[in-house]
Amino acid sequence: MSGDGLAIGMRSAATLLLQELDEKERAVAVLRFEDEAARRWLEYRPLPRPGACLATLAPGARKAAHRLLSTALSEHAYAQAMVIVALEEVLDREEDGRLGRHSGDYWVSIFGDPQDDGPWSWRFEGHHLSVSVTVTDDQVSPSPVFLGANPARVSYAGRPISRPLAPEEDLARELLDALGPAGRSAAVVGADAPADIRTGTAGRVRQAIAPLGVPSGSLRPGPRAMLHELAGLYLARLRPELAAREADRVAASELHFAWEGSLDPGTPHYYRVQGDDLLVEYDNTSADGNHAHTVLRRPRGDFGGDILTTHYRAAHTSEGQGTDVSDEDPAGRARAAR
Repeated sequence: MSGDGLAIGMRSAATLLLQELDEKERAVAVLRFEDEAARRWLEYRPLPRPGACLATLAPGARKAAHRLLSTALSEHAYAQAMVIVALEEVLDREEDGRLGRHSGDYWVSIFGDPQDDGPWSWRFEGHHLSVSVTVTDDQVSPSPVFLGANPARVSYAGRPISRPLAPEEDLARELLDALGPAGRSAAVVGADAPADIRTGTAGRVRQAIAPLGVPSGSLRPGPRAMLHELAGLYLARLRPELAAREADRVAASELHFAWEGSLDPGTPHYYRVQGDDLLVEYDNTSADGNHAHTVLRRPRGDFGGDILTTHYRAAHTSEGQGTDVSDEDPAGRARAAR
């Protein structure tokens, strides 16, 4: 993905954040880019995580962390993220404070040096929110992007008060309706929904999830366009300049749509959309179908795998060596970078 201005904006936002942190905070917020375990990290559960906690930061540093997050997300996705953060207080109230959840329990990490010429990345993460972005050579690679919600909906007198992931559910249900009986039969691959998204917190997604479900090439024009619209909904979580190129690539590829679980609203259900270097997963299975997880992943591009492969191959070639270097080979990356 290209976007010189976006890369510059991210560097500026990350640098401002580092300036707002004190020495102790920087010591936990800044990690080595070569630390694969820490950098290839996705954890949307309320568990310990690396980085600096926003709850302990001064107001200026907290604002700088949020501004860094906003450099990657579209306006509506940033609004979804902020509702998800606020829902921690709603969940804490429902639990009578037993687990001590709070809206400050979000963490920011920067890997490498934003002002250096080499690759660097950042992550904003906490319960039900994880956004990872990698930057190198003025290229920006944003994924995974995880958004969840618990409760997924809060209602009064049958009217929704809060439903931050409504488009992700509603559009998929519209697609199910548009498929018709034969299309639904091909798309519904399981009577029971899984307990969570299939990929969970895996740092790498290596293979497509089987069964694939119904292919876009078998659909009539209307449902086919709706399936691409559903994929585009997840890509639109990204800033427009990031989403546009991905949308062009996805538009030219075959997509597959699979559903598991009940077709009735308010009951546990799950779906996935897969395409060339694209994986979307959605589940709403806990709390009687009122606890949602959604994720946008790019199996070859997660955690910068796409742009890092290009970057290190170019560095390797410039040294007169013919062996490819990819993100799968940390030792090879280190040799090429020297």
